[in-house]
Amino acid sequence: MQYKTITLGLIREQAELYERLRSTKRLLPAMDSYAVELKQIHEEWKEQLATANPHSDPSQVAAAAMEMAIENLREILSCASPASAVEPLFLDAAMSFLQHSPHA
Repeated sequence: MQYKTITLGLIREQAELYERLRSTKRLLPAMDSYAVELKQIHEEWKEQLATANPHSDPSQVAAAAMEMAIENLREILSCASPASAVEPLFLDAAMSFLQHSPHA
């Protein structure tokens, strides 16, 4: 799975966030961090969906889980505050992730 490619595309959807990360030379570390989150969210959704529907095709479960994970990451990114400091972005994202994770 191309988590980094997907994550970069989602960050680019948030023009202000993208520009702030790029201009502060934090785009690559942020992308890496968010890609790890996306993978974790995807794995959690796959597990939850597979448990709920044990006879489903694994590729369909993975695709549905990815759609849900992408939507979760979109929400996380949209919650990123427009403040000038980049550090609160990660706290905001972590809090949003916990609120939207499948186990919450």
